[in-house]
Amino acid sequence: MDVEAVLQKVLQRIRPTDEERAFVEGLMGELRGIAEETTESLGLDVKPYFVGSLAKDTYLAGDHDVDLFLAFPLDTPLEELREKGLELGRAIAERLGSYEIAYAEHPYVRARYKGVKVDIVPCYDVESWRDVKTAVDRSILHNRWVIKNLEGRNNEVRLLKRFLKGINAYGSEIYIRGFSGYLAEILVIRYGSFLEVLKNADFMLRRKIIDPGNWLKHEHEVAMRTVRREAEADRPLIVIDPVDPRRNVAANLSWERYGVFYFKAHQFLEKPSEGFFFGRAKKSGSYLAELRRKGTHLVTLVFGAPDLVEDILLPQLERSARGFEKALSREGFKVLGWNVGHEGSKAFIMLEVDRREREKVRIKPGPEFFTERGQDFYRKNERVWIIGKRLFAEKTVKEDIAEVILELLEKNQVAMGKSVRENIRNAKIMLDYVPKELEDEAYLFLSREKWNLKG
Repeated sequence: MDVEAVLQKVLQRIRPTDEERAFVEGLMGELRGIAEETTESLGLDVKPYFVGSLAKDTYLAGDHDVDLFLAFPLDTPLEELREKGLELGRAIAERLGSYEIAYAEHPYVRARYKGVKVDIVPCYDVESWRDVKTAVDRSILHNRWVIKNLEGRNNEVRLLKRFLKGINAYGSEIYIRGFSGYLAEILVIRYGSFLEVLKNADFMLRRKIIDPGNWLKHEHEVAMRTVRREAEADRPLIVIDPVDPRRNVAANLSWERYGVFYFKAHQFLEKPSEGFFFGRAKKSGSYLAELRRKGTHLVTLVFGAPDLVEDILLPQLERSARGFEKALSREGFKVLGWNVGHEGSKAFIMLEVDRREREKVRIKPGPEFFTERGQDFYRKNERVWIIGKRLFAEKTVKEDIAEVILELLEKNQVAMGKSVRENIRNAKIMLDYVPKELEDEAYLFLSREKWNLKG
């Protein structure tokens, strides 16, 4: 199947239908009305804005999350914005149904309305990057810039977003470190189409700097500070935010996620198929067979997951896994790889190691050589010597990796994430065995299918 035919088939699945569009437009109209009425009833000077993919019409079919921003005048003190913003958000949410308070830079409200998730976020009513006071303020400027520059290429953005989701490289959250939706929109605007973005995967990486707002010309000093800072941090891409020269839109993009995009872009252009957009079913197999094939061993720590959002929990687990890797290598075990995650209320750290046991030499002091016990000590030990009048021997003992881990934890010799430290101390340690619910995860980890670029 040629590439255009593939893209048309994919678009049929990811482009919102007319009914869906009507639902979304109706929903946003209702929410705007509720927000305006509630604002007026509280006597606040606040403008409601919709931001995100729904407002920019770059959303995928079935993905209707709403971002409703409540923009306060620039002269509002930050403390007042937080307090009044939360009060207004709550008042709006009470008219919608169920809601909860969530926390980012400042508190905001998460509600549900007609089966759709609605984030209600206070911000400042900014006109330029110089007005930005909180991290969320730029979203209004992002919206305006994308709507102004997209010029009908909405479906090209949809294709790129769906492709990135399909290859597991979408989302700038710290536990994914992939491409954000805004970055996908910028790349389509910069290169013109989904296919051109893929064709430029290599060029982008070599050129390194993308400056769609032409800041290097208009705000050279500020933009160069951003470039130097991000180059020093060794980012794969530096995309100077077209609405703010101080920011790299690709700051959270990791080398691993860009690498996945790089290879998959080449593979798709060589042999296009729908599979790239919707992900292939992960292979399954026996983790025990993998251990036999490789001759390695698996250590799994399972413990209660603290009540944290994923973008805090997963980095803490990763930090702890790296801590075990370092601590065990100091103790003579080779860690060949690690994997972390959580299933329901349980979190886990998996470590693939070269062996389960290590031999350790100990010096064993014995009795005086001229006694009966001395004779007995001499007969029982292989290497024996005298210091003064006492006998000493060298003893080789086998130590199990689980015992070593327990000792390391007891002596506080593993660097761990502070929010998971106590939970890990109470972990259940398993050797070459995992609970049934982690069998697939163990197989994907040990076989490297979880990250296999050719899979």
